Amino acid sequence: MIIKGQIVDVKNRRIFKGEIEVENGKIKSVVEKEHDVEQFIMPGFVDAHIHIESSMLVPSEFAQLAVNHGTVATVSDPHEIANVLGVEGVEFMIENGKQTPFKFNFGAPSCVPATAFESAGAIIDSSGIKYLLSNPDIKYLAEMMNYPGVLFDDEEVLQKIAWAKHFNKPVDGHAPGVLGDDITKYIGAGISTDHECFTYEEGLEKLQKGMKVLIREGSAAKNFEALIDLLPEYYNDIMFCSDDKHPDDLILGHINSLCARAVANDIDVFKVLQAACVNPVEHYNLDVGLLQEGDFADFIVVKDLKDFEVILTYINGNLVSENGQSNIQSVGFKNLNNFKATKKTASDFKVYSDAKEIRVIEALNGQLVTNEHIEQVTLDTGNLVSNAKSDVLKIAVVNRYKDEKPAIAFIKNFGLKEGAIASSVAHDSHNIIAVGVSDEMISKAVNEIIEHKGGITAVTASEANTVPLPVAGIMSDQDGETVGKAYASLDKKAKQMGSSLDAPYMTLSFMALLVIPSLKLSDKGLFNGTSFEFTNLKYS
Repeated sequence: MIIKGQIVDVKNRRIFKGEIEVENGKIKSVVEKEHDVEQFIMPGFVDAHIHIESSMLVPSEFAQLAVNHGTVATVSDPHEIANVLGVEGVEFMIENGKQTPFKFNFGAPSCVPATAFESAGAIIDSSGIKYLLSNPDIKYLAEMMNYPGVLFDDEEVLQKIAWAKHFNKPVDGHAPGVLGDDITKYIGAGISTDHECFTYEEGLEKLQKGMKVLIREGSAAKNFEALIDLLPEYYNDIMFCSDDKHPDDLILGHINSLCARAVANDIDVFKVLQAACVNPVEHYNLDVGLLQEGDFADFIVVKDLKDFEVILTYINGNLVSENGQSNIQSVGFKNLNNFKATKKTASDFKVYSDAKEIRVIEALNGQLVTNEHIEQVTLDTGNLVSNAKSDVLKIAVVNRYKDEKPAIAFIKNFGLKEGAIASSVAHDSHNIIAVGVSDEMISKAVNEIIEHKGGITAVTASEANTVPLPVAGIMSDQDGETVGKAYASLDKKAKQMGSSLDAPYMTLSFMALLVIPSLKLSDKGLFNGTSFEFTNLKYS
């Protein structure tokens, strides 16, 4: 097979007319040759950090959508399913991914559970990490979210890192806002990347101290604008990632969209493609081609180097997408789940208190971090209740693995004027999380999730709209287009109910993520992610 075009040789920073010959899945030759073909041939895109589960799709269905945007590989942390099913869940992701030509590169989840302050469905200790890292399909130790464990020399945490060093595999980081001597120690432990930077100054310090910084632009966390000005100088140490990408967003674009935005910022195209294509392959030692002779034939054909509209995507010499139509087929798989909660009543969500003021989570649009607000309470016969007028709504987390009393707090900026929304996609333990205008509506939404053994839902007094997620309670068994459209419809419904957030369900899913400051809610209670301890709902 011979492909002609303007060849983009990122590694050698040149573009020339030529042709590529592919034989047995590899690039046999790259030669300069005059022709009148204007399309560009370049390496495929790599998402340098993503949780496939957050697309609500199994890997094979994720691949169907991603290849349409020129993505040929991902560096994938399966800790979402690991927190539900442990090692069995990780192995499910690997095996399902192998059913497609797409190049998934999974890591060993380092924090299962993410903290000791929440209930998960499984535990992966250092011996489990050793088992996973010994598998050649596992490419790295996934994000070390337990940065306090690193800073305070937790023996189990350090043993996990030691196993990564033993197997000569990189260690990913997760240290939002950690700076100064703390980040120096964190890096010194052997941690090489961070995708949690949310200011230019934070990214700069970590780069200057030798870290690789991943510019993240997902469905909820959007740090591109804050960090992109670092790229021109530090292009050898920066990568692009999604972290979490909902299916409707994945239908629209992927890493190609970030490249277009970077070029529109007048950043040199070779520096942009170094971050988008080359750096992940070299840092993680991936079996992904970079358009050199002898490489795997993983490349894409695009109309131009401005919008990066993808015409063709090849993986191992196989044409996997053509003009936005994926050639990757759906595959069968055995469903797994771990859902044991039973239905609740409105009384389960009542909180009787003599408080005059309470601590309230402030959700921030496009961010995973939150703020702590102090607000006046609204009482109904002694029960703390939502106040839709002041946008202080009740939020609940319900243990999905066994029957326990729901944990209750309050949150600002969801903006709902009626009903409730709920999800069993709640990082990282994936208990049920719900926010609503009344205890009755929250109970109705939670019961929708329990009935389907996983899903996302929007309920009002008159209706319930639910996207079931029967695979581990976090992924669908349907194809990407179907799930993407269903999710978009539900997202629209939440906004019709009053939410002003760009991605209400993705934002909701992070309100139980304790390792991101400052105020979050686990199934065990309200948690201060800055001091890393539980705190009281009552302020005065």
